[in-house]
Amino acid sequence: MVSVVDYSRVAERRLTCKPDTKPQEILPMAQKHRILPGYPPSHPPSHSSHDSFHHPIYAPSPGPFTADQIRDGDRYELSNGHPVYCLPAGERHARHNTTGALVLDTDPDVEWSGIDAGFSPKKNTLRAPDVAVAPPPAPGKPGWIPGVPPLAVEYADRGQDEADLEIKIRELLAAGTRYVWVVRLIGPQCVEVHSKDAPMRRLSTTDILEAPGILRNPIPVHALFDREEAHRITLKNLLQRKGYQDLEAVLREGARKGKVEGKTEGKAEGKLEGRLAALVDALFRVLAARSLDTDDQTRARIRDCRDPEQLDTWLARAAVADRLETVFAEHVSASRQDR
Repeated sequence: MVSVVDYSRVAERRLTCKPDTKPQEILPMAQKHRILPGYPPSHPPSHSSHDSFHHPIYAPSPGPFTADQIRDGDRYELSNGHPVYCLPAGERHARHNTTGALVLDTDPDVEWSGIDAGFSPKKNTLRAPDVAVAPPPAPGKPGWIPGVPPLAVEYADRGQDEADLEIKIRELLAAGTRYVWVVRLIGPQCVEVHSKDAPMRRLSTTDILEAPGILRNPIPVHALFDREEAHRITLKNLLQRKGYQDLEAVLREGARKGKVEGKTEGKAEGKLEGRLAALVDALFRVLAARSLDTDDQTRARIRDCRDPEQLDTWLARAAVADRLETVFAEHVSASRQDR
């Protein structure tokens, strides 16, 4: 049963907040209650089986706050002028956020993506999807990103406030978001696909996600849960950005070049040379795509390497590393490769 409070007292407390009230001053209230606009107490929203939140307060009118009162780094979103306190992500939520963002950001047609980026479709609304894909914002423009992203992804973990999530989805779709994907981390692994004027679709890990006009490549649902699959998709995306369909295409091209150059030394050596050349070429391309600059010494080390397994290892690291040192470290732990 949803608890309901006396509206006159809620309104009285809210109206005492001046328009220039800082978000920090309303932290205790925001932590204690979820302020959910638009639902009269006699018609609360329905809750799914994922519901595990405290009973909310339903606000009958717009709140007093605007997006420009929220500072970068504040743990708040705004729903119709009411603050929504956003808890920090746990380990699992944060890990999947990174995995999903990597897959989406590297899609060949994606020009911009962001994690927890704040979008403001109107002055009293501010929403920050876990992962967003959108056109590049105007460079150097202060404040929150105007409008909403065409594609928004939300990871729903333990403790997810389902009523907040439902309202967030509705606000995004009403403001122009084409797809909202809700990745369920609790219970059977699945992704809920929300779009305007269409029923919600629930996809399992054997299904494929598509966002025509936003993403070039379909994404296996499995890739939003499994790190290795996400890395495979990421590498394929990066190679496509450089004109190759996939890693096999790079290897085939290198093998052809190697065979031509190695005819005088026999077919076996030509095949090895082809594989080495393909791996070296792929490694340079992935490093360039990840903006990992190499010096002369590193480039020479790569070209002089005669061990295909070592080149394979460097290539796998390069697809996910954010520092050049991580790619070529002698001993790299799994946790360090993740960073």
